Amino acid sequence: MTAPIEVSGAETEAQPEAVLAGVGKKAIEGRSLGQIAWMRLKRDRVAMAGGVVIVLLVLVAVFAPLVVKLLGHPPNEYHQEYIDPTLGTPTGRFGGISTEFLFGLEPVNGRDLFSRIVYGARVSLLIGFLATLLAVVIGTTLGVIAGYFGGWVDSLIARAMDVFLAFPLLLFAIALVGVIPNRMEILPWGPDFLHWFTLEGNALRMALLVFIIGFFSWPYIGRIVRGQTMSLREREFVDAARSMGAGNTYILVREILPNLVAPILVYSTLLIPTNILFEAALSFLGVGINPPAPSWGGMLTQATSLYSVAPHFVIVPGLAIFVTVMAFNLFGDGLRDALDPRTR
Repeated sequence: MTAPIEVSGAETEAQPEAVLAGVGKKAIEGRSLGQIAWMRLKRDRVAMAGGVVIVLLVLVAVFAPLVVKLLGHPPNEYHQEYIDPTLGTPTGRFGGISTEFLFGLEPVNGRDLFSRIVYGARVSLLIGFLATLLAVVIGTTLGVIAGYFGGWVDSLIARAMDVFLAFPLLLFAIALVGVIPNRMEILPWGPDFLHWFTLEGNALRMALLVFIIGFFSWPYIGRIVRGQTMSLREREFVDAARSMGAGNTYILVREILPNLVAPILVYSTLLIPTNILFEAALSFLGVGINPPAPSWGGMLTQATSLYSVAPHFVIVPGLAIFVTVMAFNLFGDGLRDALDPRTR
């Protein structure tokens, strides 16, 4: 025979009203998908470390003049007094690294490497972000249209993707940048008040690099969006919206696009470092940013003939590219794991 269960407390405390009042004080709060993804991302220390590095790089690029004013010298200021006139190398140890020159000096001309790395980050990140934005806009738009409507529209866009993927992008970029003029009016046919919109020099080259990299890299994200859209258009919530009289525009904007945010964000973080590497490669080949404007790829070009006598000149810009690309890749992998509910 079991012993009776002892219940402490007054009889009124066991009433439903009292129980509901107690629950109301410590109610369980629901979490949105974004909050769940953020909690999962915070537990990934490697991804968070990559995110911290990305934030620091962006802040350094945005506030480059202030950073250089506090910790360095103007990027195109020459310091020949610290250069050996015979060898052309910095006179100090480890390439002239000191409290005055944090990353040392450029051989031959004596420019501050730290300042040039900081301003080079502005160029690389700006081109990487803008080219990725252009690719995401084009790829998402065409991918959603192809995946949702199907038929001849899907076939036409899919064949266009195949053509762009087979295009020799590097050769085309070298040829196009090599023949572009130094000055160009973007809207020469417009009214007189629009003629001020003119690009020249490195601003024109940066705009051209953004267009080339972004316009020819959209098929990569377009294929992912197309496949996801083909899966989403068969889901129950799309059928429910269609049965209630929703049009194609409403379904695309309000039902399908919100469910594509996660893969678009993940692939964007992985596409940015690819675009940064491509810009560095073009600058290394001499068709990117014109000197004396600082560029990581251009600095590596100048260092190829001096690596035996000034190895720091190769190591510093090489490490800048390596750290930037690694940070974006680590953060992108962590973001993918956090946004994928099937991962543990």
